[in-house]
Amino acid sequence: MDNQVQKQLADWLSEQTHTPFYVQRVSEVCGGCIHQAYVFESCDRSYFIKMNQAAQRDIFEAETEALEILARTATICVPRPIGCGCIGERSFLAMERLLFGSKTSDDWRRMGQELAGLHRYTDDQFGWHRDNFIGASPQLNKHYSHWIDFFREQRLRPQFAMAHDAGIQLSNTGALLDAFASRLEGHHPFPSLVHGDLWSGNIGFLEDGSPVIFDPACYFGDRETDIAFSEFFGGFPSSFYAAYEAAWPLPKGYAQRKPFYNLYHVLNHANLFGGHYIQQAQQMINTLIT
Repeated sequence: MDNQVQKQLADWLSEQTHTPFYVQRVSEVCGGCIHQAYVFESCDRSYFIKMNQAAQRDIFEAETEALEILARTATICVPRPIGCGCIGERSFLAMERLLFGSKTSDDWRRMGQELAGLHRYTDDQFGWHRDNFIGASPQLNKHYSHWIDFFREQRLRPQFAMAHDAGIQLSNTGALLDAFASRLEGHHPFPSLVHGDLWSGNIGFLEDGSPVIFDPACYFGDRETDIAFSEFFGGFPSSFYAAYEAAWPLPKGYAQRKPFYNLYHVLNHANLFGGHYIQQAQQMINTLIT
């Protein structure tokens, strides 16, 4: 990052926080597979800043709004967003920098309890007030009164359409959509505020053990979608799930619904990264329609 961009960002941070901010050090850090990320430090403050091309500003705007609504629930810690904008041909999102520490079974239990508290923040319809993103893929959030219709039309069908448009050959997609509606018939969850992309790469613990969630893809949906994806890449410790169940038990049939919910993420990975995710998606489809 050149000095001129650093100065412009420092001036922007000073304006947004109403406190002069003088950069002493800028460090590039891991920002995932989509964005570049930096830590801006002064003598008494530091900020975490994501950057991408100006055309990606919508991703940062959606993430800012998601972090704000998560913070308003006062249920689980999230990084406080400062805001987002553009400098020249680059877009950015600035937020407070959080310092992470080690985690214990008690910390995982607290995360389970606090996630259950977040999920009790509900709405009267599924969806959200705007479309957003799951990774770099668009995520549609048109409001629906019925969960099955929402997930089929705003989650699974768009991913199948993206795959088709990209030349990815997936068979039995129509049968999968029919199977989803049939298998979930009678399941009527509350529209819970969900993180939307809850896996181990998007959670952490502060130095005092407080759980933190970040990189959200929020909407109002079935809370089981968060639990399902948390299990996908190896899962969280058993103390997390035990604490969640104690706070708000999952309804019967979750195990049968879980692979449908995780198919959405596998399809998204297939669309973003290709490779073995395409075969994995097809295998899941074939299994779910039998």
